[in-house]
Amino acid sequence: MSDTEDITEYNDLGFDLGLPDIPMPEPQEPKEEIKDKVDVAFKFAFIGAGQGGGRLAETFFELGYRRVCAINTAQQDLNTIKVDNKLCIGGGGAGKDPSVAEKVYKEKTEDALDFMRESFGEDFDRIFVCAGAGGGTGAGTATPLIETARKLQEACKCKSDKVGVILALPKHSEGKKVNANAYDTLKKVYSLVQEGVVSPLIVLDNERISKMYPGLAVAPFWRTANMSVAGLFHLFNLTASKDSSYSTFDANDYKQVLDSGFMIFGAAPVADWEDPNNITKAVRDNLKNNVLSGGVDLSTASSAGVVIVGANDALENVPQENLDKAFDQFSRILKPGSVVHRGIYSGNKPGLVVYTSIGGLGEPTEKLEELKKLGDL
Repeated sequence: MSDTEDITEYNDLGFDLGLPDIPMPEPQEPKEEIKDKVDVAFKFAFIGAGQGGGRLAETFFELGYRRVCAINTAQQDLNTIKVDNKLCIGGGGAGKDPSVAEKVYKEKTEDALDFMRESFGEDFDRIFVCAGAGGGTGAGTATPLIETARKLQEACKCKSDKVGVILALPKHSEGKKVNANAYDTLKKVYSLVQEGVVSPLIVLDNERISKMYPGLAVAPFWRTANMSVAGLFHLFNLTASKDSSYSTFDANDYKQVLDSGFMIFGAAPVADWEDPNNITKAVRDNLKNNVLSGGVDLSTASSAGVVIVGANDALENVPQENLDKAFDQFSRILKPGSVVHRGIYSGNKPGLVVYTSIGGLGEPTEKLEELKKLGDL
């Protein structure tokens, strides 16, 4: 049969082509938007790298954030992390060797990018990479994960071009190799702060936490440590979305602190708010003893948020002058010309508490030297 006769035959049957049975994909339903379970100022996304980073991501999930996932080179470590989205990129872990995890990640970069897009959707404000700085997977994947997160933010046209990082530093007792890993990781990530790629860099110093909460058993220690930083991070994101009958710490205030580079958090209760000196003392104690990382120089900070939350009876009776003195003292402790954003809110718990977020800190030279020495570098 000639081509002309073939075409004529199909036309006589009422169609032009005799098509083979090719499987066709079903039309996909539009993906449901990922929504947090809490009403906050910013829609942050979190990826936990390694077991320590996975625990941090899990803590944010427990607080109500839903753009949360975890990645690891060992399935056993992922099994204990309670988040909805998890990805194993390796066979049996990194054995405290960051180079092993980094090599595995580079082979799985596109898988990780797809995984993050699936976990976060396309409507979020900033990605935070959570990592244990001393572990093999956390230390080895932190830097490449930052680059992947940055690419995803660009693709999703996020308002921020900076990637957030939360690094958990090890306790002294965790050994030379772990502390050496932490030194290298902190050094690398801080260099990305200087380059304008990372902001904020938030440090959770587990050695500091162990001294702030002495005597904690093994089981509650890690939860306490992770909730210390995640809870304070969340508190500022929460208050930045709420009106205040007194003084508002708004979303732009928090964004300025988040964009300032290296930052830390702290909190201190005011034992006797009726005594004007106790509030300023709480601020001093907060900065001296209660910030969540040692080895930082607060006099280098250029930006901060200070939120005072008090019970109604406290706020109805404490003189505004006493609070102003505390805010002024805070400003004097930081670098000249620093900006301190203030907020005063009524809370459902008794007493008065001063919460602080301190940003724009200089290189944590003292902490780096401490890790270097502990790592025998």
